[in-house]
Amino acid sequence: MAGVTREELRTVPVFYDLPDDQLDWFLANATEARLAPGDVYVRTGDPADKMMVVLEGELQVRRDDAPDTVFTISAKAVSGALPFSRMKVFPGTGRAVAPSHVLTFPAAMFDQLIARMPELAQRLVSTMVDRTREVTRMEQQRDRLAALGKLSAGLAHELNNPAAAVRRTAERLRDVVGEFRNSVSQLEKQQLTDGERTAIEKFEGDCCTAEPETDVLKASQIQDEIEDLLRRHGIVDGWQYAASLVESGVMTQPLETMLKSMRSEVAAPALRRVSTMVEVNDLLDELENGSAKISDLVRAIKEYSYMDQAPVQDVDLKKGLEDTLTIMGHKLKKGVTVKRDYHETPLLVNSFGSELNQVWTNIIDNAVDAMKGKGELRVKTFLDGDCAVVEIGDSGPGIPPDVQSHIFEPFFTTKGVGDGTGLGLDTALRIVRKHRGSITVNSRPGDTRFQVRLPVADVPVHD
Repeated sequence: MAGVTREELRTVPVFYDLPDDQLDWFLANATEARLAPGDVYVRTGDPADKMMVVLEGELQVRRDDAPDTVFTISAKAVSGALPFSRMKVFPGTGRAVAPSHVLTFPAAMFDQLIARMPELAQRLVSTMVDRTREVTRMEQQRDRLAALGKLSAGLAHELNNPAAAVRRTAERLRDVVGEFRNSVSQLEKQQLTDGERTAIEKFEGDCCTAEPETDVLKASQIQDEIEDLLRRHGIVDGWQYAASLVESGVMTQPLETMLKSMRSEVAAPALRRVSTMVEVNDLLDELENGSAKISDLVRAIKEYSYMDQAPVQDVDLKKGLEDTLTIMGHKLKKGVTVKRDYHETPLLVNSFGSELNQVWTNIIDNAVDAMKGKGELRVKTFLDGDCAVVEIGDSGPGIPPDVQSHIFEPFFTTKGVGDGTGLGLDTALRIVRKHRGSITVNSRPGDTRFQVRLPVADVPVHD
């Protein structure tokens, strides 16, 4: 029997107005405990066999599978097992973080508690609902942060490649421009004739517009011919220029025409000028390509998140899907082939656009994981009556029939510990329902398809 008075128990809100005889019965069957900071009162996997009433102090529960998720139980709160709860074991280890005064009540007596204290039982059900809502909110927040972390890491990788390429190209461009200026300076010292100047400029223009040879064997043969030609014209270090000239589409005949039209002392600096000019153009193309990739990724990020746009608007499903595929490119390019089959005209839905992109992200992420990063991802849109339909399929092993009925349940996951929280499809389902839509799944080995149906744009969506 606990040495706690009715007045002390009434300081806990769920007990404050209950009759004396009910409080006396509760206290007679409760056990009093005092905990020092750091004391463990439950461990992960212990049977959920008691309810705890925290009279003073503060307790914390930390889950082993999510050490960054901490639940705090403050004074005047009720925790642990509650009537009608389906919890069988405690999901985490609980410790006192301050000197605490606690009452424990055995779960084995919950039936008697419900019969003797029906008002308390109702309040505890409400407490359990609030606790479930809070746990769900924290898990969803953790799931969002985990998804954001994965997305950020992938984007950082995607941005790093073109950014590093741009930096390397800019560094090389600085050196090549210096070489070009030196070659021009050497040519100026030779006092070029009009014919030599015209020959150099013509050959330079031809090099900048020529198409390179794509056949590796033919390109190697042309390079050998160019090196031989340069040696015959007294240019002993011609091998330094041959490769870049071939990559720019230079053929031996135009090169020989230029070399024959100038003095031997002009040939080497002229060739150096042409070669460096060709390389400058190639480097500028690389800069343009790299910066275009960065720009495309930034655009996709802005459009994916609907940055600087109205929260609710008519959204083009194809555009949202393509932005999502761009954002997830780091996962797809390792071995996933994307097959697209979009409706011939844009399918618009009145939507919270960034939320719909979360739906596509969760479904595509699960599909890629199911295929272990290698297979075919199929993305399709079509119109079915007054609904726009997005179908996302994969060639993975499929979802077992006994699992399909559970995949949209909160916290249900087939992934290993730490790989998934079981909230991705639950989140997707809630977002789709918010948009007055539905999700269905049809799965067999080699062909899993999720279909998301959304009302077309003339049906308003309300928050």
